[in-house]
Amino acid sequence: MGHLSTHVLDTANGCPAAGMLVKLQRVQADGSAQTVKTITLNADGRNDGGPLLDASTMETGRWRLVFEVAPYFRARGVELPEPPFIDSVPLDFGIADKAGHYHVPLLVSPFSYSTYRGS
Repeated sequence: MGHLSTHVLDTANGCPAAGMLVKLQRVQADGSAQTVKTITLNADGRNDGGPLLDASTMETGRWRLVFEVAPYFRARGVELPEPPFIDSVPLDFGIADKAGHYHVPLLVSPFSYSTYRGS
């Protein structure tokens, strides 16, 4: 059964990014985006409510996850320049198989990030 999940790790502090705000958006053909869901990551850096999209809500197409990085680090007491080097991370990706498992992890610090299609 298809589903979408995410996991965020704070590489600057060596821990999950507990408390980070994440938005899931559906990207339209014209490039506009509609927010489908907004979550706050749990102590493990994941969504408490299960997958972001499950078998009943998975759709093929273009999607975006927006990770609110600067507010997360500021809440941890990190002094960031204004404007911050990384404020939010909009990550665009495609779902080609609505029955597939799509896991989108983010490894992040105040000055860098990386991602990949996880398992």
